[in-house]
Amino acid sequence: MIGIIGSTNIDVTYNVRHFTQAGETQRALSLEYFDGGKGANQAVAAAILLKKEVYFCTCLGEDEYAENLKTRFDLLNIKGPETVPERFTGRAFIEVQSGGENRIVIFPGANEELTPDKIEKFMDSYGQNIEIMLVQNEIPKESIKKAIEQARKNRKTIVYDPAPKEGTAVDSLYGIDFLTPNETEFDYLYNLCGGTVESSIEKKALWFKEHTQVKNLILKQGNKGSLFIGEDRKIIVTPAFKVNAVDSTAAGDIFNAAFAVKYGLSKNIEESLVYASAASAISVTRKGAQSSIPTDQEVIELIRSHT
Repeated sequence: MIGIIGSTNIDVTYNVRHFTQAGETQRALSLEYFDGGKGANQAVAAAILLKKEVYFCTCLGEDEYAENLKTRFDLLNIKGPETVPERFTGRAFIEVQSGGENRIVIFPGANEELTPDKIEKFMDSYGQNIEIMLVQNEIPKESIKKAIEQARKNRKTIVYDPAPKEGTAVDSLYGIDFLTPNETEFDYLYNLCGGTVESSIEKKALWFKEHTQVKNLILKQGNKGSLFIGEDRKIIVTPAFKVNAVDSTAAGDIFNAAFAVKYGLSKNIEESLVYASAASAISVTRKGAQSSIPTDQEVIELIRSHT
């Protein structure tokens, strides 16, 4: 089974012709609200793709959005969310430009209340049912540390998404089963580690993996696909599926959830990378975060159409 420790947000999405520059005012083409948050995106994606219960350690606010979120979590058989009185549910303000690229500003709200104690309580309640644990950075740093510690202590396979990148503690990466940065996050972490290799991305990734001692590194490269560096230094390049991108919001989250779901079922890394690539490709053809999540059948059909 899949467990997730992370954030829940409401995404306020502005569609614009181009990213707004400093000092510029432009008129948004549209304004839309979606359920989001990196943790919730991964939890909902795992629940939809797996069609079984998943376990999600998160905090919701006490506002008009929380009831709808709880209802959806219940319908998807997502266990574990907790409501925090007198706090707003987290918000993400997302600017999406023509072509699908986005920029995001986060207001953490109730996500700040996801404390180490709550994580420990969650693991006491649900840990025995979890095999793979998904972790991200939209929660307090001490809670990220506790999430990783608890997953290690309980011998869970950890899939860690170091985003937002500034929340990543390099010394916590040792022994992570799957670290999944995108290109921007990888460059940030590589420089933070003092990387000096200036040749190919493969050599930089190998250096980084050996320096941090993560077990497996998955570098998400958007429309270029993904680069995998395994425990035995094996390299797997997985091409992206060619689609017409509308909105890249949550594509990385859906990739992570799809990878965890497939890997949990098959233990085959190459199959899991292809499945994750297909799921994220479908998601960028749709608007929003959780509203863009495909079904397992849709993912399978896209893979079959390319084989």
